[in-house]
Amino acid sequence: MLATTFNTIVTIGGITILPLLLLSMVAVVLIGERLWFWWRIHQQQRRFMLTVLGAYREDPQGAIAYLKGKPTLPIARIFLNALILPQPTPEEFCLALETAAQAEMPLLKRFNTVFETIITVSPLLGLLGTILGLMRTFVNLNLGAQTMLQTAGVTRGIAEALISTAAGLTLAILTLLFANLFRGLARRQFSLIQTAGGQLELLYRRNYRQPTYSPKPTQPYPDESSDAAES
Repeated sequence: MLATTFNTIVTIGGITILPLLLLSMVAVVLIGERLWFWWRIHQQQRRFMLTVLGAYREDPQGAIAYLKGKPTLPIARIFLNALILPQPTPEEFCLALETAAQAEMPLLKRFNTVFETIITVSPLLGLLGTILGLMRTFVNLNLGAQTMLQTAGVTRGIAEALISTAAGLTLAILTLLFANLFRGLARRQFSLIQTAGGQLELLYRRNYRQPTYSPKPTQPYPDESSDAAES
């Protein structure tokens, strides 16, 4: 069954249709993963950011505990990376936020290189299939007497050229659309992270400038034995 399917695919689209099918399966899997990732981020992160900022104004330790409960969100990891520092200065706090935000960028831009490779390679494979199909057509083309076998070979070559070209261009166009969508979402998410990080930094600077309350040391009770000795 598998061998029959393989032969049918090669007969219809030529040998270049196989790598195109492989690239299309890779693209479908990666696009599905990115769609799930961005849907989950879109559903949770903005509301989560507002909740954390509101909680930090009232109870910083409670906000840290809340952040630890959402380790899958990029903004939670970024905030937590700065808030768990032991008494940082505002400059150190800002540096921790920026470093954590930069560390999350590869996750936001994940698979971009693979998408770019598919976009570039697919039309080239389609063009290669076109050339191979035309070569098959010219090999079977005989301006003299045409037999049924030669006519079938010419038709097959033309079909191979057209199908491989269409498959390569279709795969490249669809992958390009999704890749641009994911790049736009990554830029938008990074802008949101920078905005939220700036708001958290302002709250931290306000708390940092507030004088800390230090109670006066209590006076020790007088020793009763010494009082008795003095009397």
